[in-house]
Amino acid sequence: MITLIDLPYAPDALEPVISAQTLSFHHGKHLQAYVDNLNKLLPDSLFEGLPVEKIVARSSAGPVYNNAGQILNHNLYFTQFKAPGEGAPAGALAAQIDKQWGSLEAFQAEFEAQGVGLFGSGWVWLSKAEDGSLVITQEAGAGNPVTKGLKPLLTFDVWEHAYYLDYQNRRAAHLHALWSIVDWRVIEERYDR
Repeated sequence: MITLIDLPYAPDALEPVISAQTLSFHHGKHLQAYVDNLNKLLPDSLFEGLPVEKIVARSSAGPVYNNAGQILNHNLYFTQFKAPGEGAPAGALAAQIDKQWGSLEAFQAEFEAQGVGLFGSGWVWLSKAEDGSLVITQEAGAGNPVTKGLKPLLTFDVWEHAYYLDYQNRRAAHLHALWSIVDWRVIEERYDR
């Protein structure tokens, strides 16, 4: 049985970037609905008993993929944040960002542009390829880079429910603000695994 993840911070810990109200709807209602839907679909299926990441990697479309994809995406999303503050990547991840983009700021600008440029709803991802290089991808709907053989590290949700209560239609402002709550230690751990 798939369960709703616990948030690693208090409901108001991400304010003003993400309000407690948005977090309540996004985590407690949207993500909970995906968990409930997937649990109804799994019994007697080929995916019963598998972890969510394997369900996403082995399914390709349809309700199982959509719900499992949204669960995996949201689990990675919600666990990558901390209370607002300063922060930057370090170690091998920082070195790879500098190697590929020249600076953290250049990387962030490209990442935000990919998020703003995604038509409709979905996700923008930073992932690690097998050779250690970094890849920014846009994924529509429930898409996740694991389906392309990549290791997801960082994601920004560009579905309107992730930001509309706090930012209305200002997707770019929301994406820019998210950098202040990224917990780079979590992203570094994902990169180093």
